[in-house]
Amino acid sequence: MKDIPLMPKATAVWLVENTSLSFKQIANFCNLHEVEVQGIADGEVAKGIKAYNPIMASQLTREEIERASKDENISLQLLKKELNIATKERKKPKYTPLSKRQDRPDAILWLIKNYPKLLDSQIARLVGTTKNTVVSIKKRAYWNFNNLSPKDPIAINLCSQLDLINAQEKAKRRIKREEKKIEKEKKEPGQNYNE
Repeated sequence: MKDIPLMPKATAVWLVENTSLSFKQIANFCNLHEVEVQGIADGEVAKGIKAYNPIMASQLTREEIERASKDENISLQLLKKELNIATKERKKPKYTPLSKRQDRPDAILWLIKNYPKLLDSQIARLVGTTKNTVVSIKKRAYWNFNNLSPKDPIAINLCSQLDLINAQEKAKRRIKREEKKIEKEKKEPGQNYNE
């Protein structure tokens, strides 16, 4: 398919009024019939259509018009704008139905009891709640703590098995890093342990 300018008739009106291009050149550029362009010049076609400046719209350059004006055999070349539209996947907040929201504190309690190495932020992310809620349940300061009963978040469909496995692996890596850091701090510089 041929590239045509935006609003071809309005562009043709502007080119007829403001340039010395031939009807054929304007017709080819705007994807119109030559007779239609002649009708625009005679005022019979495109009455009431406001002229649209292709230079202002960055579809043509003044140099391109001047180049084509000097030779009737040259076709006008439409300036193409490359649009780089990058689509970035955004993480959508996980919606939890009202009926399952009461299950969140139960799931938090279950995770605290069964996976004590998980960070509060990891538990909050898995269940879809705030870190403050996790901390208050951990400290037994949650408003409804006495009525909580631990429930597996996978069983009540608050997170997937894969999410939980990934969180566990992340916690293990964090613990290993912390242990290495402690080991490194224990070894004081200048001491030789090979004696």
